[in-house]
Amino acid sequence: MNDTVISAKNLSLTFQTNDGPVHALKDVDLDIKKGEFVSFIGPSGCGKTTFLRCMADLEHPTGGSITVNGVSAKDARKSRAYGYVFQHAGLYPWRTIGGNIRLPLEIMGYSKADMDQRVQRVLDLVELDGFEKKFPWQLSGGMQQRASIARALAFDADILLMDEPFGALDEIVRDHLNEQLLKLWARTNKTIGFVTHSIPEAVYLSTKIVVMSPRPGRISDVIESPLPTERPLDIRDTPEFLEVAHRVREGLRAGHAYDD
Repeated sequence: MNDTVISAKNLSLTFQTNDGPVHALKDVDLDIKKGEFVSFIGPSGCGKTTFLRCMADLEHPTGGSITVNGVSAKDARKSRAYGYVFQHAGLYPWRTIGGNIRLPLEIMGYSKADMDQRVQRVLDLVELDGFEKKFPWQLSGGMQQRASIARALAFDADILLMDEPFGALDEIVRDHLNEQLLKLWARTNKTIGFVTHSIPEAVYLSTKIVVMSPRPGRISDVIESPLPTERPLDIRDTPEFLEVAHRVREGLRAGHAYDD
């Protein structure tokens, strides 16, 4: 049985600009299997977010192919195959937390009873039970991002795509949310694609780390994590963790060897 969920073959994307073409991605090959937690790491301009947006049909490749659940990214989007979490929570300030989570469900035409049940379930998942009637401005940045994750989980897609969701948060909050995200992943068995600039975050969260290099964006290394599924925060002090982090750092350094 083929358990590949996302498959990119010779994927390329070139943006046409007034200053000439920008090669955002070039000849990217990658398979993501069901239930994997895959992080994409690399310097700014390496195509991490562009690759994620191609999976979500928010950008369209100019070469090669990408499939999600065996169909085109466009068809996967239409079948609501994934939830997408942006870098900023993007909650509507005039809607309560529950109202923000309900929004995609309203658009999709769920019944009120089904919406109520789903909202309660995802609030429990992200540990925001009791905050349904609060407004975004009444919550901390970390809580707002958890509400954003809840919104992406509300219609129960099997794939969760996350674009630097914790990048703007301080280190203490980020550590806590990393722990919570791992617990959520273990409970839901989602396939997760996660963009980050942080080496410790990528190593702590992932079963597979994709190291990308710029100009044009391409994969310089794919690292299968040897770390156990159970990962307390202090695993970051172990030799195994530091060894993976070193390999990621070496991959990033090697990628820059191509720079002009």
